[in-house]
Parts: sequence; C-alpha cells; structure tokens
Amino acid sequence: MTVLVFGGNGQVGQELLRALAPLGEVIATTRSGQLPDGSACEVADFGQPDSLPALLDRLQPSVVVNAAAYTAVDRAEQDAEAAFAANAQAPGVIARWCAAHDVPFVHYSTDYVFDGQGSAPYREDEPTAPLGVYGTSKRDGEEAVRTAGGRHLIFRTAWVYASHGVNFLRTMLRVGAERDALRVVADQIGTPTPAALIADVTAQALQHPGQLSGTWHLTASGQTSWHGFAEAIFAEALATGLLAKVPTVEAIASSEYPTPAKRPAWSVLDNRKLQQDFGIVLPAWQDGLKRVMAEIAGA
Repeated sequence: MTVLVFGGNGQVGQELLRALAPLGEVIATTRSGQLPDGSACEVADFGQPDSLPALLDRLQPSVVVNAAAYTAVDRAEQDAEAAFAANAQAPGVIARWCAAHDVPFVHYSTDYVFDGQGSAPYREDEPTAPLGVYGTSKRDGEEAVRTAGGRHLIFRTAWVYASHGVNFLRTMLRVGAERDALRVVADQIGTPTPAALIADVTAQALQHPGQLSGTWHLTASGQTSWHGFAEAIFAEALATGLLAKVPTVEAIASSEYPTPAKRPAWSVLDNRKLQQDFGIVLPAWQDGLKRVMAEIAGA
C-alpha cells in the first residue's frame, strides 16, 4: 500500500508520517518540498489546485490523506482567495481524482463549521453555520469531498496541539516561562485534542474492515475553556519539571481579547459516532495533555 500524505510538515501531518508507516510506503508532500527535519519530499501547492492531479497521476497512491490546510484564522478574513483555494478547491480536486481511481480519501475539517451558539456537543448531522472565512472555506471543502462521490472519511477536529509546531500549548509554555501573570479567554469552550491522537485514529480507521465512508467528529473526550486548558498546562509543566514556577492565569471574556475573526464560543463536538463505528475509545483531554507533556519533558 502507498499512502500519500498532503501537508506532511504540519502538526497532524508529522504525526501521520509516524502513525501510517505500518500500513505501507508513506509519501509526504509539502509546499516547499522539504520536511521539518530537512529531508526532501514531494511538492504540492494548494494555492494552485489544478496542479495536483498531475502529482496524483504520477504517484498513483493507494490511499490519500489530506492534512494540508490554510489555518491562519484571522488572516483568512483578508486573504479569502488563498483560504478557499487551499481549504475548498484543492480538497475537491483531490477527492474527484480519488473517486475516479477508487482510492479512499481522508480529509480533516474543524469545529469552525459551526456557529458556536450551541450548548450540547455538536453531532455530525447538525446544520453548519460558520462565522468567518476560515470556517466557510472548510465547510465548502467538506461539501466538495462529499460531492465527489468516492469513499471518503471526513474527520472534524478541534483545538489541535502537539509537542511540535505552533500551538496554544507551546505558546503557553513559552510565555509562562517569561511572565508572572497571564490573561486567557474563559468563555470559549472546546476539547484540546493531540495531533498524535488524530493520526492514530486515522490509521485505525483506515484498517477498519467495514470500508466506512462519511463524516465523524474526532476529538479527545470532555471539555474545558482556554483558561482551563492553560491552567492544566501549567500544572502539568510544574509536575514534570518543565517550569520551576507557574504564572497566575486571569480569566477574561472574549470581548477583552478582540480578533479579526470571530471564534465559536461553543466548540464541543459529539464524538460518540466515531467511537461506535470504529470501536475506538477516545481518551479524556487531560490524559492526552499528560502524554504530550511527558513527551516534551523527555525530549
């Protein structure tokens, strides 16, 4: 089996290269043609979606996993063309190639397809209503993948972080070492989800004998606020020796930290369908945090 991973340099992409290795030959792509460790890989430019079929024709993968995306949520408000090219048009092009060649296609989406006005975890079949360009582009990408008609696995996830890359956890560790006090938003609720969990579940799903196709919510279990996540990060950093002392974390409202793009206040996704369909138990977000922090502490 040959597995093609788009976005091999991202948080999820790097974990996919590890998790998918037992399935066969894994071929990575990045926009630059280089992976974070400096090694060369295939070039795929999601800013030019029409260039992708030629790459697919040449490589003839058995499975395609798309972890590439335009994820700069605030910048997308002024850069809509690039966001839609990467998040909607490119996935559609890939999905149509996969459908024509009977190749399974895994694609990742986001909690930002919802408006965040809910109070119970969002199910997969609930109406989408994105608040900004990023969420709209990701929703359009989902629809393009479904419309292509091939076997597809769309995994919506949220609040992704890892021991590597640019993410909330790494920012908190850096800033926490520099300051005595921080202000963190407490009225946005979601589920911190390790990139490694997303990659491991993807590998399990691709090996499922049922050949399932559809949309699932893939997050850790439970919920917290960004403020709660920050406090948990600092508690674990202290316990593992990553920080000698921790800052005071003040809870603030989103209105006190304005951003160009509006964030959904409620981002909790109901992940029961994934657990039932694939026979997978999704761990509590606190357990995922402990594993990632242990990885950082042991590095």
